[in-house]
Amino acid sequence: MKTEALKEHQWLQQLVGEWTYESEAGMGPGKPSETFAGTESVRSLGGLWVLCEGRGEMPGCGMATTLMTLGYDPQNKRYVGTWVGSMMSYLWVYDGSLDAAQKVLTLNAEGPDFVTEGKLAKYRDEIEIKSEDHRVLTSHVLGDDGNWHRFMTASYRRKGSD
Repeated sequence: MKTEALKEHQWLQQLVGEWTYESEAGMGPGKPSETFAGTESVRSLGGLWVLCEGRGEMPGCGMATTLMTLGYDPQNKRYVGTWVGSMMSYLWVYDGSLDAAQKVLTLNAEGPDFVTEGKLAKYRDEIEIKSEDHRVLTSHVLGDDGNWHRFMTASYRRKGSD
């Protein structure tokens, strides 16, 4: 049952390491953006998965811990993963793909609408590799107007790369 790492799995390994992040998030229509910061520790699981554990401030929630898993499903030729946070009970499930330049991993998910309680919305997270020591996560939500709206951007820098 042993699976050999493919180039898609190897792409994820560039996320492994210790990171700090600074983020800005929109808090809803008519509300000002908030900034927050934290750290993330990313480790490899067998060269096939990465486990990304974040700790930091979360707007409206105080300190929080998050855990993202990312891998690649060779059968479906799609990146897959999950995201959970200590501030909510929802399990986010990712399905995504890498752009042709192999710089942006786009992950799609469905989750709680942050505006209308009890409603689900479509989300898109993009992990863009800027350099070996810098990446940017941008989160979007699909609005009722049919357009994607950016609500959060986080800039990650590898510790010790300054």
